[in-house]
Amino acid sequence: MGKAEFLSPKAIGNRIKSKGLQKLRWYCQMCQKQCRDENGFKCHCMAESHQRQLLLASENPDQFMDYFSEEFKNEFLELIRRRFGTKRVHNNIVYNEYISDREHVHMNSTQWETLTDFTKWLGKEGYCKVDETPKGWYVQYIDRDPETIARQQELEKKKKQDLDDEERSAKFIEEQVRRGKEGKEGETSFFTELKRENEEEKVAFSLSKGPSTSAATSAKSSTSLGPSALQAASVKRKEASHSSESKEKKKKSALDEIIEMEEQKKKTSRTDYWLHPNIVVKVLTKRLGDNYYKKKGLIKDVQEKYTAIIKMVDSGDKLKIDQAHLETVIPAPGKRVLVLNGGFRGSEAVLDSIDEKKFTALITLDSGRLKGRKVDVPYEDISKLA
Repeated sequence: MGKAEFLSPKAIGNRIKSKGLQKLRWYCQMCQKQCRDENGFKCHCMAESHQRQLLLASENPDQFMDYFSEEFKNEFLELIRRRFGTKRVHNNIVYNEYISDREHVHMNSTQWETLTDFTKWLGKEGYCKVDETPKGWYVQYIDRDPETIARQQELEKKKKQDLDDEERSAKFIEEQVRRGKEGKEGETSFFTELKRENEEEKVAFSLSKGPSTSAATSAKSSTSLGPSALQAASVKRKEASHSSESKEKKKKSALDEIIEMEEQKKKTSRTDYWLHPNIVVKVLTKRLGDNYYKKKGLIKDVQEKYTAIIKMVDSGDKLKIDQAHLETVIPAPGKRVLVLNGGFRGSEAVLDSIDEKKFTALITLDSGRLKGRKVDVPYEDISKLA
């Protein structure tokens, strides 16, 4: 009896029955054929093609078992790495997702009899961290990808560099405070008792509309003071005012120096990551499909500085995408933007104008202590705020 035609009811019924997973005991791993019932499996075992495959396997059974074991191991680890990353997960959850693929390699054709044996083997060989709990075995993938290791080392190096800069600025501020305290200690004033050298001398007070003054004068000089005394007093006042002004200048210069150093540090602190929440970006990759290419989305969350969770504006779909596949969006003049990199990173601003020849934009800062300041920034350092 020949096969039924493609669109005949019997052919459609057979395709519906063959959908999804079938029973494992009616699957032939050597021929990679799934039978629907016991009679079909029996007929398959009597077929000539199956007999030839058994003869090939009987010549070198270890080679076939090693091949199936290697395939099972690679696909299982690839699923953990792609689906769960380095998270701790139950081994049965991973296995259920693995066998959902109809073309997967079955465990009964590998060197491991049970999933527990395979999990223990992964921990022994160093592919995963495994631990046993009352709920079962848990696995955690160990990522040894050179690119991932290099990125982690770069992140640690940047953190260490930031800490060194903070310690250096803290030491500089402490040194300025110490210098200020030393200057104040050297200018301490001493007070003496008021003593009269001659008890016969009289004390005269002159009261006037201006500020009150008191002077101890002798009987001979109580009427007036000589010009030399007045000149000496004026010179002392000028010196005192000049010294107070110089102290204020010194204090202001130290504070200005700290502010200038902080601003200079911000200007030179450019990073290779620029993602921020609540900004509008554009998708540049075609790997996700033409529906998302060149479309705008809103960043909802940032993970590990380089990966963003975005919500597409048109469809409302949520995507997880690397910053290499995104670009900033420049709004119309008068709209609000966020500075993503450079000395004013994290500051909100208003876009004033765009210079297409220099690829820069003129913005007015709208937050921070430099609010109201106009600065020029490159296109890639700003993006539209949601």
